[in-house]
Amino acid sequence: MHAELIVEVLNYVGIVAFAVSGALKAGEKDMDLLGFVVLGFSTALAGGIIRDVLLGRVPPTNITYLPYPLTAILASLATFFLYPLLRRYRDAVLYPDAVGLGAFSAIGADITATYCSARVGDGCWLTVAMLSALTAAGGGVVRDVLAAEIPMVLRREVYATAAAAGGLVYLAALPLGRDVAMVATILVVTAVRLLSLWRGWELPRIAKQRVDV
Repeated sequence: MHAELIVEVLNYVGIVAFAVSGALKAGEKDMDLLGFVVLGFSTALAGGIIRDVLLGRVPPTNITYLPYPLTAILASLATFFLYPLLRRYRDAVLYPDAVGLGAFSAIGADITATYCSARVGDGCWLTVAMLSALTAAGGGVVRDVLAAEIPMVLRREVYATAAAAGGLVYLAALPLGRDVAMVATILVVTAVRLLSLWRGWELPRIAKQRVDV
């Protein structure tokens, strides 16, 4: 029970942090109030919505459970009115964002694993990893596409990779119980994300070839 409460609290932390980051992107792109709300809402909730649609859990919880969309919308509106202040301290959002990444990864892994065990048995570790990453990072991809940018998770930073690893951590810890598995996932994913920020970790990429003219 305590673990479920912790996960739910951190879920709201993630919704607020993701909505703020999406709304800040709208400010960078000189969007209007609706643009702030759309990008904030999408960043916070689109990953979970896509996951639920893929699993056949319709209508998605992020739409039908009103506290979730209302929290995202209110955070986006607050960012609009406080934009000059929040823009100066945008790096501070990275830390609650890391906690939210861990919470979203754990929730995505838990929902997907429950679905898999009920329908196809236990042999769906890849599905759990993929949908854990989608839950946590899918909203950021939607945000960047709406902002006409290459998604950040495809070009730099250890982000979706940490969330996918979280899905595997969840499955590894699941024999100890769902609560333990979810808390372990949150801790590992958050720690990996924070370490990547502090140490500047990035995935390998192809070195650009210099062309002499």
